[in-house]
Formats: sequence, C-alpha cells, structure tokens
Amino acid sequence: MKKLIRILRFASLITTPMLVSLPAMASCPDNFSEAGVLGKHIEQDQIANHKIGFDELRAAGEHLFTAKFNICDGAGRPATTGGGDKRVPNQPGYIRTSAPETNSCSGCHSQPFIGGAGEFVTNAFILAQRLDPVTESVSNEFSVERNTLGMNGSGAIEMLAREMTAELQIKGAMLPDGIHTIDTKGVSFKIKKVDGKIVESEGINKDLVVRPFYHSGVLVSLRQFTVDGFNHHLGMQAEERFDLNKARNFDSDFDEDGVHRELSVGDITATTVWQASLSVPQQVMPKRHDDQVRIHRGEKLFADIGCAGCHKPALNLHSAVFSEPNPLNPPGTWKDTTQSFSWDMTKKGPSPRLRGNRDGSVTVRAYTDLKRHNLCDDKTLRDPIRFYCNEKLAQDRPDQDGHPGAEYFITRKLWDVGSSAPYGHRGDITTITEAILYHGGEGRRSRDNFDSLPTDDKREVVEFLKSLQVVKGVI
Repeated sequence: MKKLIRILRFASLITTPMLVSLPAMASCPDNFSEAGVLGKHIEQDQIANHKIGFDELRAAGEHLFTAKFNICDGAGRPATTGGGDKRVPNQPGYIRTSAPETNSCSGCHSQPFIGGAGEFVTNAFILAQRLDPVTESVSNEFSVERNTLGMNGSGAIEMLAREMTAELQIKGAMLPDGIHTIDTKGVSFKIKKVDGKIVESEGINKDLVVRPFYHSGVLVSLRQFTVDGFNHHLGMQAEERFDLNKARNFDSDFDEDGVHRELSVGDITATTVWQASLSVPQQVMPKRHDDQVRIHRGEKLFADIGCAGCHKPALNLHSAVFSEPNPLNPPGTWKDTTQSFSWDMTKKGPSPRLRGNRDGSVTVRAYTDLKRHNLCDDKTLRDPIRFYCNEKLAQDRPDQDGHPGAEYFITRKLWDVGSSAPYGHRGDITTITEAILYHGGEGRRSRDNFDSLPTDDKREVVEFLKSLQVVKGVI
C-alpha cells in the first residue's frame, strides 16, 4: 500500500516532448480605433522558470476568465467549428445554438460569485458547435442542452481524479482475463478483460481514466475544459490546440479571423490555475441550535435512504499539491510536466481552502463518487417535460461522451448545491426536492426512499443540502 501511495503522489511526473512557443503577432490593423483587452501574453517558460509567482499567475488567470474579448483579441471563429474543424465561412458569427455565444467565461460562470454556476439562460447546446452549417434550432435532434456548472473546489476534484486513475490503471493492468470489480477510494467499477485488454467497463471509459468534469464526465482536466471552452464559447483559440498542433495541420490563424496566436500556453495555464485555486465549498450552519439539529438529522437521513451511496460525503486525497499541466491531458492540450507549476491547496489560494490531515492527506467533502451512472428508467421516460432523460426521447444517438443515448451522468458534486440553483443537467429544475424526485435508474431506490419519508423528514434532508454552499473567497 505504501508503494501504491508513492506512485499516486508522483503520478503527475510523466513527461512529454516540449512544444516551442510562437511570437505574438499584432491583433488589429494600424488604423483601427480600438484594441484588444487581452494585453500581454503569459509565457509558459516564465511560469516554469519561476519568474511568475502564484499570486501573479492567479491575477492573470482571473483577468483572462473575466475579460470580455473582442475581435482584436481574436474572438469569433469564422472559418472553424467549435469542435476545431474547418467550416464554410460567412455563416452567422455569434449564435446562441452553435456558438460562439459569449464574450467571457464569467458571462456564464457567475453564480453566486465569479467562477460559479449559471442560470438556465446560460445553457450551452453541446454537439451543435460541431455543425457545419450552423443550426439555429435548440431541438435535441441537433444538440444536448447543458447548464453551467460551478468551478469552486475544482482543483481538489481534478487531483482526486488523477489519483483514482493511477490506482485503477495499476490494478486493472494486474488482473487476468475475466469480469472484475476494481476499487479506488471506496468507489467500485466493473470491467471485463479479454486477451489482456479491457473490452467493457461500467461507470468509466475502458482506459480507466476518471473524467471528473462536465455533466456526463467527459473531460479529463481543467485545462481541457478551458481550451475547449475558449474555442467553443468565445472563439478564442489556444496555440497549444491550433498553432502548435502540427499533427492536425493547423496553423496560427486556423479560424481565418486575422488574429494569430490568440491564447498562449501560459495564458491557458494561468486560467487553469485560477479555477483550480478557487475557494472550496463549505457547510454553512445556522445560528439557532434547533436549526442545527434539523440539519444534522437531515444529513443522517440522507445517508439512511441511500443517497450517500453515490453522493459519497468524502473522498480522501493523498496529496494536496496541485500540479499543472496534467499528464493525462489529451492531444491538443499542453502536457509537458517538465514545465509544471505546483502549489499546496491547503496553504495557498483564497479561503476557505482544503484542510490537511495529520498524515498529509486531505479529506474532500464533495458528495460525489466521480463515477458515471444511468439515471434513466421506464418511469422517467414517461415525463415529457422535465427529467434527466429528455434527450433520449428524441433519438438514440451518442452523447458527447460516446455512450449510447443520453442517460449517463457523473454523480453531481453536492458540496455547492445550496447556492447553485437551478438544478439538473438542463438547469430546468427549480427546487432540490424536484431534483431528487427526477432520479431514476440507479438512483430509483434512493429516490423512492426519499419520497416515502414523512414531509418533515424530507424538509430536513433539503435543509441539510441547502447548508452546503459556496462562500465568498478571502485572499
């Protein structure tokens, strides 16, 4: 076990060949009366050589997250889709469905504070960004509609996923052919091996990589989330995905908007670091003793009816050190760990922060298992208006995670549920009670147990969940 823990702690030290950064180029014509808002690029070699400290890097990341980019910065992608492929130019630029549809990251991630969740109006139409020509329809024939998730505590979530991946892959490689259940941090996954290869898996991809981000659990890291989001939603293209990606025959102005090198590798690192270092959600207790007692009873009921089986109250992180970039980053994202930037999440960043245990580990109270579950069944499919499985009525087609249909979702992190309304993957559920009652499939038994509780017991469960909140981070 000690050897395994050492492997997990140093899993981020895998290296890949370093890319060469390109020089910045002018963004606007000389006679243009305005300028971009980006300013000077952050360079990755400055970060790697410790010429930029943690506070300066966070400040740069916050600027990039909140900046309202314009055409001088490279906002918009007239000749490319949100998936990064060439498209026919001269189609609608900013468009709500196929995107780009916002000027800043904070335009959607704003509740209750910058970096948080979004309301129904900020929903994104995932998959539609890949279409050529673009679509003006919000029908789920063309896309899956998704609500904006909050990023608070995301640094801890990514590091949990990295450690879980390392342990699963080590254990999976040692197993013989057959059907097995493998465990990491108290979370179990079923796999089937044939001829030494994993051919089937439940709750996770066959590569045994835990993908902790997005509703369907499809993104490996904050960096991937950032690079994809900038291109999809803003039309701001990262050099690591385009300018430097010779495998795809990209170039420095692949979207043909006249702006070269729109976001540097260092810019993406700064934005990623800022998100990873956001304050961690906390339980906020009321002052009245009687109200505190009700919340404690609600927490016990939450476990008794089975909700804690998937929404695990806590997962243990062996190391609180966040390192960027992530060695698991997919092609098109920076993964040269010789240029990593690291910090201890218990010591740096706005508070409240993670709290370290005596043995150096950290308990992450996120109420998730970071596993994908099927939340659909025959009963949920009968509701034609609002439910977890609304896309499945349209047609059986792969969601963005490659699974059949649209019924698989990663267990929602509940540590911010008291301040992240509305609920559900579409953000069309207005109360926590509804969100519970719309569970089906693997969540059916817990849902029915909740529904059978006396009314006041249900209220106590909800009061407990409402105590889990994002609080204003303090530097």
